[in-house]
Amino acid sequence: MVFSSLTFLFFFLPLALILYFSCPKKMKNLVLLAVSLFFYAWGEPIYILLMIFSATVDYFHGLLIHKYRIRRTGIAKAALVSSLLVNIGILSFFKYADFLVENVNAFFGSAIQPFDLPLPIGISFYTFQTMSYSIDVYRGKVQPQRNSLTLALYVSLFPQLIAGPIVRYETIEKELANRTFQLAQFADGVKLFIIGLGKKVLIANTIGELWFTIQQQDIDQLSTSTAWLGIVAFSFQIFFDFSGYSDMARGLGKMFGFNFPENFNYPYISKSVTEFWRRWHMTLGSWFRDYVYFPLGGSRKGTWTTIRNLLIVWGITGLWHGASWNFVLWGLYFGILIGIEKLGWLNVLSKLPAIFQHVYLLTIVLFGWVLFVFEDHEQGLVFGKILFGIDDQPLYDTQFLYFLSTNGLLLLLAVIASTPVLKRMNERLSRILPAYLSSSISISSFGIILFLSTAYLVNDSYNPFLYFRF
Repeated sequence: MVFSSLTFLFFFLPLALILYFSCPKKMKNLVLLAVSLFFYAWGEPIYILLMIFSATVDYFHGLLIHKYRIRRTGIAKAALVSSLLVNIGILSFFKYADFLVENVNAFFGSAIQPFDLPLPIGISFYTFQTMSYSIDVYRGKVQPQRNSLTLALYVSLFPQLIAGPIVRYETIEKELANRTFQLAQFADGVKLFIIGLGKKVLIANTIGELWFTIQQQDIDQLSTSTAWLGIVAFSFQIFFDFSGYSDMARGLGKMFGFNFPENFNYPYISKSVTEFWRRWHMTLGSWFRDYVYFPLGGSRKGTWTTIRNLLIVWGITGLWHGASWNFVLWGLYFGILIGIEKLGWLNVLSKLPAIFQHVYLLTIVLFGWVLFVFEDHEQGLVFGKILFGIDDQPLYDTQFLYFLSTNGLLLLLAVIASTPVLKRMNERLSRILPAYLSSSISISSFGIILFLSTAYLVNDSYNPFLYFRF
Protein backbone atom coordinates (compact mmCIF):
# COMPACT_ATOMS: atom_id res chain seq x y z
CA MET A 1 0.00 0.00 0.00
CA VAL A 2 1.54 3.29 -1.08
CA PHE A 3 0.74 6.62 0.52
CA SER A 4 -0.20 8.06 -2.87
CA SER A 5 -3.14 5.71 -3.38
CA LEU A 6 -6.86 6.18 -2.92
CA THR A 7 -6.98 3.15 -0.63
CA PHE A 8 -4.49 4.72 1.74
CA LEU A 9 -5.85 8.27 1.55
CA PHE A 10 -9.53 7.55 2.01
CA PHE A 11 -9.67 4.25 3.87
CA PHE A 12 -6.51 3.25 5.72
CA LEU A 13 -5.35 6.65 7.01
CA PRO A 14 -8.74 7.91 8.28
CA LEU A 15 -9.40 4.57 9.99
CA ALA A 16 -5.89 4.54 11.53
CA LEU A 17 -6.36 8.06 12.89
CA ILE A 18 -9.79 7.27 14.31
CA LEU A 19 -8.53 4.13 16.05
CA TYR A 20 -5.44 5.89 17.36
CA PHE A 21 -7.12 8.99 18.78
CA SER A 22 -10.16 7.17 20.18
CA CYS A 23 -8.15 4.72 22.30
CA PRO A 24 -6.76 5.42 25.82
CA LYS A 25 -3.22 6.78 26.06
CA LYS A 26 -1.88 3.51 27.45
CA MET A 27 -3.17 1.68 24.36
CA LYS A 28 -1.86 4.05 21.70
CA ASN A 29 1.43 2.23 21.08
CA LEU A 30 -0.36 -1.11 20.82
CA VAL A 31 -2.94 0.28 18.40
CA LEU A 32 -0.26 1.95 16.30
CA LEU A 33 1.73 -1.30 16.25
CA ALA A 34 -1.34 -3.23 15.07
CA VAL A 35 -2.05 -0.61 12.41
CA SER A 36 1.59 -0.69 11.24
CA LEU A 37 1.67 -4.48 11.02
CA PHE A 38 -1.58 -4.47 9.03
CA PHE A 39 -0.11 -1.80 6.72
CA TYR A 40 2.93 -3.95 6.01
CA ALA A 41 0.95 -7.18 5.75
CA TRP A 42 -1.25 -5.58 3.08
CA GLY A 43 1.62 -5.90 0.62
CA GLU A 44 3.85 -8.45 2.39
CA PRO A 45 1.66 -11.04 4.21
CA ILE A 46 4.53 -13.52 4.51
CA TYR A 47 7.55 -11.25 4.95
CA ILE A 48 5.92 -9.56 7.93
CA LEU A 49 7.27 -12.55 9.88
CA LEU A 50 10.77 -11.62 8.74
CA MET A 51 10.39 -8.08 10.06
CA ILE A 52 9.00 -9.34 13.39
CA PHE A 53 11.91 -11.78 13.62
CA SER A 54 14.39 -8.96 13.01
CA ALA A 55 12.79 -6.83 15.74
CA THR A 56 12.77 -9.78 18.18
CA VAL A 57 16.42 -10.59 17.52
CA ASP A 58 17.50 -7.03 18.22
CA TYR A 59 15.28 -6.76 21.30
CA PHE A 60 17.09 -9.65 23.02
CA HIS A 61 20.49 -8.64 21.66
CA GLY A 62 19.99 -5.12 22.97
CA LEU A 63 19.31 -6.40 26.48
CA LEU A 64 22.29 -8.74 26.31
CA ILE A 65 24.63 -6.04 25.01
CA HIS A 66 23.60 -3.64 27.74
CA LYS A 67 23.92 -6.22 30.51
CA TYR A 68 27.47 -7.22 29.67
CA ARG A 69 28.57 -3.79 28.49
CA ILE A 70 28.19 -2.56 32.05
CA ARG A 71 30.33 -5.47 33.26
CA ARG A 72 32.93 -4.62 30.59
CA THR A 73 33.28 -8.15 29.23
CA GLY A 74 33.79 -9.39 25.70
CA ILE A 75 30.29 -10.85 25.70
CA ALA A 76 28.81 -7.44 24.84
CA LYS A 77 30.96 -7.18 21.73
CA ALA A 78 30.12 -10.76 20.79
CA ALA A 79 26.42 -9.98 21.16
CA LEU A 80 26.80 -6.91 18.96
CA VAL A 81 28.62 -8.93 16.30
CA SER A 82 25.88 -11.57 16.50
CA SER A 83 23.19 -8.94 16.02
CA LEU A 84 24.98 -7.43 13.02
CA LEU A 85 25.57 -10.83 11.44
CA VAL A 86 21.92 -11.77 11.74
CA ASN A 87 20.73 -8.49 10.25
CA ILE A 88 23.33 -8.33 7.49
CA GLY A 89 22.77 -12.03 6.78
CA ILE A 90 19.02 -11.56 6.31
CA LEU A 91 19.50 -8.48 4.13
CA SER A 92 22.23 -10.15 2.07
CA PHE A 93 20.27 -13.33 1.47
CA PHE A 94 17.07 -11.70 0.30
CA LYS A 95 18.67 -8.84 -1.59
CA TYR A 96 21.96 -10.19 -2.92
CA ALA A 97 21.80 -14.00 -3.08
CA ASP A 98 20.61 -14.10 -6.69
CA PHE A 99 23.11 -11.38 -7.63
CA LEU A 100 25.89 -13.57 -6.20
CA VAL A 101 24.58 -16.64 -8.02
CA GLU A 102 24.43 -14.77 -11.33
CA ASN A 103 28.01 -13.57 -10.98
CA VAL A 104 29.31 -16.99 -9.91
CA ASN A 105 27.60 -18.55 -12.92
CA ALA A 106 29.00 -15.91 -15.25
CA PHE A 107 32.55 -16.19 -13.88
CA PHE A 108 32.83 -19.98 -13.50
CA GLY A 109 30.41 -21.06 -16.19
CA SER A 110 28.32 -22.92 -13.63
CA ALA A 111 24.54 -23.38 -13.73
CA ILE A 112 23.46 -22.74 -10.14
CA GLN A 113 19.74 -22.05 -9.98
CA PRO A 114 18.80 -18.65 -8.52
CA PHE A 115 16.40 -18.48 -5.58
CA ASP A 116 14.07 -16.03 -7.39
CA LEU A 117 12.78 -14.65 -4.09
CA PRO A 118 10.87 -11.37 -4.17
CA LEU A 119 12.60 -8.57 -2.28
CA PRO A 120 10.86 -7.81 1.03
CA ILE A 121 9.59 -4.23 0.85
CA GLY A 122 11.55 -1.82 3.01
CA ILE A 123 14.09 -4.40 4.19
CA SER A 124 17.03 -2.08 3.48
CA PHE A 125 15.47 0.63 5.64
CA TYR A 126 14.28 -1.31 8.66
CA THR A 127 17.44 -3.43 8.75
CA PHE A 128 19.58 -0.29 9.01
CA GLN A 129 17.34 0.96 11.81
CA THR A 130 17.65 -2.24 13.83
CA MET A 131 21.42 -2.29 13.34
CA SER A 132 21.75 1.32 14.49
CA TYR A 133 19.75 0.43 17.61
CA SER A 134 22.12 -2.40 18.58
CA ILE A 135 25.21 -0.31 17.82
CA ASP A 136 23.93 2.65 19.84
CA VAL A 137 23.12 0.40 22.81
CA TYR A 138 26.67 -0.94 22.63
CA ARG A 139 28.08 2.59 22.46
CA GLY A 140 25.97 3.63 25.44
CA LYS A 141 24.10 6.28 23.45
CA VAL A 142 20.70 4.78 24.26
CA GLN A 143 19.25 2.54 26.91
CA PRO A 144 17.86 -0.80 25.73
CA GLN A 145 14.11 -0.91 25.26
CA ARG A 146 12.62 -3.14 27.95
CA ASN A 147 9.22 -3.45 26.29
CA SER A 148 9.40 -5.76 23.27
CA LEU A 149 6.21 -4.30 21.76
CA THR A 150 7.64 -0.78 21.92
CA LEU A 151 10.76 -1.87 20.07
CA ALA A 152 8.58 -3.69 17.53
CA LEU A 153 6.69 -0.42 17.05
CA TYR A 154 9.97 1.43 16.42
CA VAL A 155 10.91 -1.08 13.72
CA SER A 156 7.48 -1.35 12.10
CA LEU A 157 6.17 2.23 12.45
CA PHE A 158 4.30 2.51 9.17
CA PRO A 159 5.00 6.15 8.15
CA GLN A 160 8.72 5.46 7.66
CA LEU A 161 8.72 1.67 7.39
CA ILE A 162 9.00 1.05 3.68
CA ALA A 163 11.00 3.99 2.37
CA GLY A 164 12.48 5.96 5.22
CA PRO A 165 13.68 8.37 6.28
CA ILE A 166 16.00 6.12 8.26
CA VAL A 167 14.98 7.00 11.82
CA ARG A 168 17.41 6.15 14.59
CA TYR A 169 16.06 4.90 17.89
CA GLU A 170 17.63 7.79 19.79
CA THR A 171 15.66 10.25 17.63
CA ILE A 172 12.26 9.03 18.78
CA GLU A 173 13.15 7.23 22.02
CA LYS A 174 11.27 9.73 24.19
CA GLU A 175 8.32 9.95 21.81
CA LEU A 176 7.92 6.17 21.86
CA ALA A 177 7.49 6.40 25.62
CA ASN A 178 5.36 9.53 25.83
CA ARG A 179 3.55 11.60 23.20
CA THR A 180 1.05 14.38 23.72
CA PHE A 181 -1.42 15.58 21.12
CA GLN A 182 -0.71 19.08 19.84
CA LEU A 183 -3.10 20.56 17.30
CA ALA A 184 -0.38 22.74 15.76
CA GLN A 185 1.88 19.73 15.25
CA PHE A 186 -0.98 17.73 13.73
CA ALA A 187 -1.79 20.61 11.37
CA ASP A 188 1.87 20.88 10.36
CA GLY A 189 1.80 17.16 9.66
CA VAL A 190 -1.23 17.47 7.41
CA LYS A 191 0.42 20.32 5.47
CA LEU A 192 3.67 18.41 5.09
CA PHE A 193 1.82 15.30 3.95
CA ILE A 194 -0.13 17.24 1.30
CA ILE A 195 3.07 18.90 0.05
CA GLY A 196 4.67 15.48 -0.29
CA LEU A 197 1.60 14.08 -2.00
CA GLY A 198 1.68 16.94 -4.52
CA LYS A 199 5.39 16.37 -5.18
CA LYS A 200 4.81 12.67 -5.75
CA VAL A 201 1.59 12.72 -7.75
CA LEU A 202 1.58 16.03 -9.60
CA ILE A 203 5.29 16.30 -10.42
CA ALA A 204 7.09 12.95 -10.06
CA ASN A 205 4.37 10.87 -11.72
CA THR A 206 3.75 13.28 -14.59
CA ILE A 207 7.37 14.02 -15.39
CA GLY A 208 8.11 10.32 -14.95
CA GLU A 209 5.78 9.65 -17.86
CA LEU A 210 8.00 11.87 -20.03
CA TRP A 211 11.09 9.86 -19.07
CA PHE A 212 9.19 6.59 -19.60
CA THR A 213 8.16 7.71 -23.10
CA ILE A 214 11.71 8.73 -24.04
CA GLN A 215 13.12 5.53 -22.57
CA GLN A 216 10.81 3.46 -24.78
CA GLN A 217 12.22 5.05 -27.95
CA ASP A 218 14.91 3.34 -30.00
CA ILE A 219 17.99 4.58 -28.13
CA ASP A 220 20.04 4.74 -31.33
CA GLN A 221 17.54 7.21 -32.79
CA LEU A 222 17.57 9.72 -29.93
CA SER A 223 18.92 13.18 -30.57
CA THR A 224 21.36 14.69 -28.08
CA SER A 225 18.72 17.17 -26.87
CA THR A 226 16.12 14.43 -26.38
CA ALA A 227 18.59 12.37 -24.37
CA TRP A 228 19.33 15.36 -22.12
CA LEU A 229 15.63 16.06 -21.75
CA GLY A 230 15.05 12.44 -20.77
CA ILE A 231 17.71 12.30 -18.08
CA VAL A 232 16.60 15.70 -16.73
CA ALA A 233 13.07 14.28 -16.49
CA PHE A 234 14.36 11.23 -14.62
CA SER A 235 16.39 13.41 -12.25
CA PHE A 236 13.24 15.31 -11.34
CA GLN A 237 11.18 12.13 -11.12
CA ILE A 238 13.47 10.41 -8.64
CA PHE A 239 13.88 13.58 -6.57
CA PHE A 240 10.19 14.42 -6.27
CA ASP A 241 9.28 10.75 -5.94
CA PHE A 242 11.57 10.13 -2.99
CA SER A 243 11.52 13.55 -1.35
CA GLY A 244 7.74 13.63 -1.73
CA TYR A 245 7.44 10.25 -0.05
CA SER A 246 9.80 11.40 2.72
CA ASP A 247 7.66 14.51 3.27
CA MET A 248 4.55 12.34 3.48
CA ALA A 249 6.30 10.10 6.00
CA ARG A 250 7.37 13.06 8.13
CA GLY A 251 3.87 14.52 7.91
CA LEU A 252 2.29 11.26 9.03
CA GLY A 253 4.82 11.06 11.85
CA LYS A 254 3.75 14.48 13.10
CA MET A 255 0.08 13.46 13.00
CA PHE A 256 0.88 10.61 15.38
CA GLY A 257 3.22 12.68 17.58
CA PHE A 258 6.64 11.78 16.13
CA ASN A 259 9.29 14.11 14.71
CA PHE A 260 11.26 12.34 12.00
CA PRO A 261 14.45 13.90 10.61
CA GLU A 262 14.46 15.82 7.35
CA ASN A 263 15.70 13.73 4.42
CA PHE A 264 16.14 16.24 1.57
CA ASN A 265 17.25 19.86 1.57
CA TYR A 266 17.04 21.14 -2.02
CA PRO A 267 20.00 19.09 -3.32
CA TYR A 268 19.84 20.46 -6.87
CA ILE A 269 20.88 23.94 -5.72
CA SER A 270 24.24 22.53 -4.58
CA LYS A 271 27.56 23.78 -5.92
CA SER A 272 29.65 20.65 -5.35
CA VAL A 273 29.25 16.89 -5.16
CA THR A 274 30.12 17.01 -1.47
CA GLU A 275 27.33 19.52 -0.81
CA PHE A 276 24.88 17.55 -2.95
CA TRP A 277 25.29 14.46 -0.81
CA ARG A 278 24.84 16.49 2.35
CA ARG A 279 21.43 17.48 1.01
CA TRP A 280 20.26 14.27 -0.70
CA HIS A 281 18.88 11.33 1.37
CA MET A 282 20.48 12.86 4.43
CA THR A 283 19.48 10.09 6.85
CA LEU A 284 21.23 7.46 4.73
CA GLY A 285 24.33 9.62 4.34
CA SER A 286 24.56 10.27 8.08
CA TRP A 287 24.02 6.55 8.77
CA PHE A 288 26.97 5.54 6.60
CA ARG A 289 29.06 8.37 8.05
CA ASP A 290 28.45 7.41 11.68
CA TYR A 291 28.37 3.62 11.41
CA VAL A 292 30.83 2.90 8.59
CA TYR A 293 33.00 5.87 7.61
CA PHE A 294 33.97 7.06 11.10
CA PRO A 295 34.63 3.54 12.46
CA LEU A 296 36.96 2.96 9.49
CA GLY A 297 38.92 6.03 10.55
CA GLY A 298 37.17 8.68 8.50
CA SER A 299 39.62 11.27 7.24
CA ARG A 300 41.87 11.19 10.32
CA LYS A 301 44.53 8.76 9.08
CA GLY A 302 45.96 10.38 5.99
CA THR A 303 44.99 10.95 2.40
CA TRP A 304 45.12 7.41 1.04
CA THR A 305 43.24 5.96 3.99
CA THR A 306 40.59 8.64 3.50
CA ILE A 307 40.25 7.73 -0.17
CA ARG A 308 40.05 4.04 0.74
CA ASN A 309 37.33 4.72 3.29
CA LEU A 310 35.38 6.83 0.81
CA LEU A 311 35.50 4.10 -1.82
CA ILE A 312 34.39 1.46 0.70
CA VAL A 313 31.50 3.60 1.92
CA TRP A 314 30.37 4.61 -1.55
CA GLY A 315 30.74 1.11 -2.95
CA ILE A 316 28.46 -0.14 -0.17
CA THR A 317 26.12 2.82 -0.71
CA GLY A 318 25.76 1.87 -4.36
CA LEU A 319 25.19 -1.78 -3.49
CA TRP A 320 22.59 -0.75 -0.88
CA HIS A 321 20.53 0.78 -3.68
CA GLY A 322 20.35 -2.43 -5.66
CA ALA A 323 21.90 -5.80 -6.47
CA SER A 324 23.44 -4.78 -9.78
CA TRP A 325 26.87 -3.64 -10.91
CA ASN A 326 25.53 -0.37 -12.28
CA PHE A 327 24.63 0.69 -8.72
CA VAL A 328 28.12 -0.21 -7.48
CA LEU A 329 29.63 1.77 -10.37
CA TRP A 330 27.30 4.68 -9.55
CA GLY A 331 28.43 4.63 -5.92
CA LEU A 332 32.13 4.44 -6.76
CA TYR A 333 31.68 7.24 -9.31
CA PHE A 334 30.51 9.59 -6.57
CA GLY A 335 33.07 8.26 -4.09
CA ILE A 336 35.90 9.10 -6.49
CA LEU A 337 34.49 12.57 -7.19
CA ILE A 338 34.09 13.37 -3.49
CA GLY A 339 37.66 12.14 -2.97
CA ILE A 340 38.90 14.46 -5.72
CA GLU A 341 37.06 17.35 -4.09
CA LYS A 342 38.65 16.52 -0.74
CA LEU A 343 42.10 16.48 -2.35
CA GLY A 344 41.81 20.16 -3.28
CA TRP A 345 39.36 20.54 -6.13
CA LEU A 346 36.73 21.83 -3.68
CA ASN A 347 38.98 24.79 -2.81
CA VAL A 348 39.52 25.57 -6.49
CA LEU A 349 35.83 25.18 -7.22
CA SER A 350 34.79 27.58 -4.46
CA LYS A 351 36.76 30.39 -6.15
CA LEU A 352 34.94 29.99 -9.46
CA PRO A 353 31.71 31.83 -10.39
CA ALA A 354 28.59 30.33 -8.81
CA ILE A 355 27.06 29.56 -12.21
CA PHE A 356 30.08 27.42 -13.12
CA GLN A 357 29.79 25.55 -9.83
CA HIS A 358 26.12 24.82 -10.49
CA VAL A 359 26.74 23.64 -14.05
CA TYR A 360 29.61 21.44 -12.84
CA LEU A 361 27.42 19.83 -10.17
CA LEU A 362 24.36 19.32 -12.37
CA THR A 363 26.41 17.80 -15.21
CA ILE A 364 28.02 15.32 -12.83
CA VAL A 365 24.74 14.42 -11.14
CA LEU A 366 22.83 14.00 -14.41
CA PHE A 367 25.51 11.68 -15.80
CA GLY A 368 25.41 9.85 -12.47
CA TRP A 369 21.70 9.19 -13.01
CA VAL A 370 22.59 7.57 -16.33
CA LEU A 371 24.77 5.08 -14.42
CA PHE A 372 21.96 4.63 -11.91
CA VAL A 373 19.02 4.06 -14.23
CA PHE A 374 20.58 1.80 -16.88
CA GLU A 375 21.26 -1.69 -15.53
CA ASP A 376 22.25 -2.69 -19.05
CA HIS A 377 25.79 -1.31 -19.34
CA GLU A 378 25.74 -1.26 -23.13
CA GLN A 379 22.55 0.82 -23.23
CA GLY A 380 23.95 3.16 -20.59
CA LEU A 381 27.15 3.61 -22.59
CA VAL A 382 25.24 4.39 -25.78
CA PHE A 383 23.01 6.86 -23.93
CA GLY A 384 26.06 8.52 -22.36
CA LYS A 385 27.71 8.89 -25.75
CA ILE A 386 24.60 10.53 -27.16
CA LEU A 387 24.51 12.97 -24.22
CA PHE A 388 27.99 14.22 -24.98
CA GLY A 389 27.68 14.12 -28.76
CA ILE A 390 30.18 11.30 -29.21
CA ASP A 391 27.82 9.30 -31.44
CA ASP A 392 26.80 10.75 -34.78
CA GLN A 393 23.38 11.88 -33.58
CA PRO A 394 21.61 15.17 -34.42
CA LEU A 395 21.72 17.92 -31.82
CA TYR A 396 17.91 18.14 -31.82
CA ASP A 397 14.95 16.91 -33.85
CA THR A 398 11.19 17.34 -34.14
CA GLN A 399 10.67 14.74 -31.43
CA PHE A 400 12.63 16.87 -28.96
CA LEU A 401 10.68 19.99 -29.93
CA TYR A 402 7.41 18.12 -29.39
CA PHE A 403 8.43 16.78 -25.98
CA LEU A 404 9.67 20.21 -24.92
CA SER A 405 6.56 22.07 -26.09
CA THR A 406 4.16 19.64 -24.41
CA ASN A 407 6.10 19.43 -21.15
CA GLY A 408 7.65 22.89 -20.90
CA LEU A 409 5.38 24.18 -18.13
CA LEU A 410 5.82 20.96 -16.14
CA LEU A 411 9.61 21.22 -16.41
CA LEU A 412 9.47 24.86 -15.30
CA LEU A 413 7.35 23.88 -12.29
CA ALA A 414 9.83 21.12 -11.43
CA VAL A 415 12.75 23.56 -11.62
CA ILE A 416 11.01 26.08 -9.35
CA ALA A 417 9.79 23.43 -6.88
CA SER A 418 13.30 21.97 -6.56
CA THR A 419 14.56 25.28 -5.15
CA PRO A 420 13.58 27.19 -1.98
CA VAL A 421 11.76 29.86 -4.05
CA LEU A 422 8.22 28.77 -3.16
CA LYS A 423 9.09 28.32 0.50
CA ARG A 424 10.61 31.80 0.70
CA MET A 425 7.62 33.33 -1.09
CA ASN A 426 5.27 31.69 1.41
CA GLU A 427 7.34 32.93 4.36
CA ARG A 428 7.38 36.47 2.94
CA LEU A 429 3.62 36.49 2.36
CA SER A 430 3.08 35.25 5.91
CA ARG A 431 5.04 38.23 7.21
CA ILE A 432 3.38 40.95 5.15
CA LEU A 433 -0.23 39.73 4.92
CA PRO A 434 -2.79 39.79 7.75
CA ALA A 435 -2.97 36.48 9.60
CA TYR A 436 -6.51 35.66 8.43
CA LEU A 437 -5.64 36.30 4.78
CA SER A 438 -2.39 34.35 4.96
CA SER A 439 -4.21 31.41 6.57
CA SER A 440 -6.96 31.52 3.95
CA ILE A 441 -4.45 31.44 1.10
CA SER A 442 -2.55 28.59 2.77
CA ILE A 443 -5.68 26.49 3.33
CA SER A 444 -6.86 27.12 -0.22
CA SER A 445 -3.48 26.16 -1.66
CA PHE A 446 -3.33 22.90 0.25
CA GLY A 447 -6.94 22.16 -0.68
CA ILE A 448 -6.15 22.65 -4.37
CA ILE A 449 -3.10 20.37 -4.16
CA LEU A 450 -5.13 17.67 -2.43
CA PHE A 451 -7.98 17.99 -4.95
CA LEU A 452 -5.67 17.86 -7.99
CA SER A 453 -3.70 14.93 -6.55
CA THR A 454 -6.91 13.00 -5.90
CA ALA A 455 -8.21 13.76 -9.39
CA TYR A 456 -4.94 12.50 -10.88
CA LEU A 457 -5.11 9.27 -8.89
CA VAL A 458 -8.71 8.69 -9.92
CA ASN A 459 -8.03 9.22 -13.63
CA ASP A 460 -4.53 7.83 -14.07
CA SER A 461 -2.90 4.49 -13.36
CA TYR A 462 0.76 5.62 -13.67
CA ASN A 463 1.76 5.74 -10.01
CA PRO A 464 5.11 3.97 -9.55
CA PHE A 465 7.32 4.37 -6.51
CA LEU A 466 10.99 4.04 -7.45
CA TYR A 467 12.40 3.36 -3.99
CA PHE A 468 10.24 0.30 -3.32
CA ARG A 469 12.91 -1.68 -5.16
CA PHE A 470 15.55 -0.64 -2.63
